[in-house]
Amino acid sequence: MRLALLLGLLLSRAGDLLSLPRSDCIAAEQLCLSDSICNATYRILEDCALAKTRFLPLDHDSRVRCLNAELDLGNSSLLRCKCHRRMKRQEHCLRIFWTVHASMTDGYFNLETSPYENPANEEHWNTDYNELAALLSGSQLAGDATNPCLKATHVCNLSKKCVRLRTDYASICTKGAGSEDMCDRRKCHRGLRNFFEKVPEDFTRRILFCPCQDELCGERRRKTIVPDCSFQYNTKPNCLWLLDSCLEDHICKSRLADFQQNCQPADMSPDGCSQHNHAACLQAYMGMIGTPMTPNYISNSSVEVSLWCTCESSGNQKEKCDQILSMFESNKCLENTIWSQMHQKQTGLERQEDLFYSSSLSFQGDSASTSHASEMSQVAEVKTHRETSEHSSLPMVSSVYSGAAVSWSSLSLSLFLALLLSAL
Repeated sequence: MRLALLLGLLLSRAGDLLSLPRSDCIAAEQLCLSDSICNATYRILEDCALAKTRFLPLDHDSRVRCLNAELDLGNSSLLRCKCHRRMKRQEHCLRIFWTVHASMTDGYFNLETSPYENPANEEHWNTDYNELAALLSGSQLAGDATNPCLKATHVCNLSKKCVRLRTDYASICTKGAGSEDMCDRRKCHRGLRNFFEKVPEDFTRRILFCPCQDELCGERRRKTIVPDCSFQYNTKPNCLWLLDSCLEDHICKSRLADFQQNCQPADMSPDGCSQHNHAACLQAYMGMIGTPMTPNYISNSSVEVSLWCTCESSGNQKEKCDQILSMFESNKCLENTIWSQMHQKQTGLERQEDLFYSSSLSFQGDSASTSHASEMSQVAEVKTHRETSEHSSLPMVSSVYSGAAVSWSSLSLSLFLALLLSAL
């Protein structure tokens, strides 16, 4: 009887499953809730997931009931659905995914598979990075041509979305930074996630993975995420505690699963990665920023990354704790991915932009000795200026954090002249 009901459910849904986008867990949930049998099974799984979230112990019969409910879904679209990284209601979609895949978390932190759609199947962003970089090359800016992190910041300042979201998270994360009593870490993390999710990767990758030749540049790179608030605690917590905090949050757990899948090291692989996809690993790493397990560079002079945690006093769980740290510290796939991004070959257009950029800079400010505290103190003033100015389409940004001041009107004129000349 049980098998017949399941077979009937599958046959009745066959047409719907063929037409349903595999990646939409929200649509899959709605489809399931419209069917009485699937609805009842899904409600059982919701209760099971809620018990896990609240760390409520389940007796043997309850565990069997939960497992059977997951098996009862059979080939339901719920078991094959995925979520998009930039979709609306992302957290709701992720909650659905983990409701029907609750058994994946039984292996402590080996989450097995990512809830996110394959990056190759997601819509590619068309960005104006190259156009803005070309505008920048002809402008008079204060800065150091040998500092690629500064150049990446200048280009970000020419994009309304990039400079707005970057200024937003900086103003939140620097408020009381260094003081756990004042720093709102949760809001800071949310601001960072907004920046890395909503700003095209052409901008975010160059800001976060800019190649540096000196510690001044390395300091700017390391402080991109405002580590005093987003990364560091007054004392290093145990990595096991950090992981527990992550697994309690649907977004962090999902990003961790995505990171484990796409940055899985493989000793015998030429590129060090089991998936052979540096772009997916890089995206997964950036996805961890703004979660309880936010990673960062370990120093101004190193490209190595790590978590802010320790495995001291881990007792009989020392081996598990070391595994958590090794996902970032001893991960050849991640190491090779970051190195490849920092040393990727430039296109002819990018080399030309760098040439123009180097020859057109005027060293008027932004000295090498300017402190991070000084650069961040101007963020609030920048934000106020943006909100009160009715005629300026871009704020004037003049700090080490945001880059030297750029006049949008002069750059627009440069673009107009370039287009005019190209038409002749």
